[in-house]
Amino acid sequence: MLARLVLTDFRNHAAAGIDVAAPFVVLSGDNGAGKTNVLEAVSLLAPGRGLRRAALSDMARQGGAGGFGVAATLADAVQIGTGTRGDAPERRIVRVNGAAAAATSLAEWLSVLWLTPAMDRLFTAPGSERRRFLDRLTLAIAPAHAHHSARYEAAMRQRNRLLAEAANDRDWLGALETAMAEHGAAIQAARADLVAALAVALAEAPGGFARATVAIDGGEEADLARALADGRRRDATAGRTLVGPHRADLLVTNQAKGQAASLSSTGEQKALLFGIVLAHARLVAARTGRAPVLLLDEVAAHLDPVRRAALFAALAGVGQVWMTGTERALFADLPAGAARFTVDAGEIIPD
Repeated sequence: MLARLVLTDFRNHAAAGIDVAAPFVVLSGDNGAGKTNVLEAVSLLAPGRGLRRAALSDMARQGGAGGFGVAATLADAVQIGTGTRGDAPERRIVRVNGAAAAATSLAEWLSVLWLTPAMDRLFTAPGSERRRFLDRLTLAIAPAHAHHSARYEAAMRQRNRLLAEAANDRDWLGALETAMAEHGAAIQAARADLVAALAVALAEAPGGFARATVAIDGGEEADLARALADGRRRDATAGRTLVGPHRADLLVTNQAKGQAASLSSTGEQKALLFGIVLAHARLVAARTGRAPVLLLDEVAAHLDPVRRAALFAALAGVGQVWMTGTERALFADLPAGAARFTVDAGEIIPD
């Protein structure tokens, strides 16, 4: 878990340092006070673009020096941080114990997963949203997944540019396709391992939430390099690569009803998603020996007291859980020892 979090010129937070060595961290305050900004800051302590997928330059506080910083001390005293400088607002800097590091290396120290109100539509959203969710789940138990994903995407971008040229270098295309096949195979294997393990975790999960079954649809090619070579003309016409793991989708089924999650009610979809996150958290702890950090934005807002109590009981022991809400009373039933803060116009005040 995180023991301390420090923000510098991040979003609407000019400077804040909070001690958070607790299983539950609660952020209460009015809409627009900056609660979700704190969750976003924590999400940047993992590979990727964070829970909003925003541009780095948008995260720097208006009126600040132009850059921002997010730093944390973990429970084992490891220090990790990320941010930008004002003279390079889109260049991400990552440090581990004071030394420069790659963003992908953050997965070796911290597993972070989040649920936001926007994710309530995950099962009806385009497949790219579920694919990102799948990769976030995979990354938590396979840190190398970030490296392979980054290499695959870079090779695919170069291939797409090369295909758009009137006279392209076939040898260079072949090299890029070989790289895509190598990293694509690693991506497929890591995803398949995650889905198989998650299926077991879901089957063994205690009751209380709608139970899902999960599977991967598409994106798997027995010989990806050959498929890419054979599809050059088609991909050049389309302006994009039409085969490969970047085309995969995560299929989720409501087990009780035997129907696709997309056909379930809004409440059922939210319960299915939460059940997946809980099962995944237990899987991460079992696989890595390191409990994950869960960021739950406004998760208790529409639950009655009985369901809130059930939610908090289900969350106990699965990792460090950060939650936001407009009212402190929403979290009255949390176990003792929670770290509670009020967020007010960018200030983070211990309760």
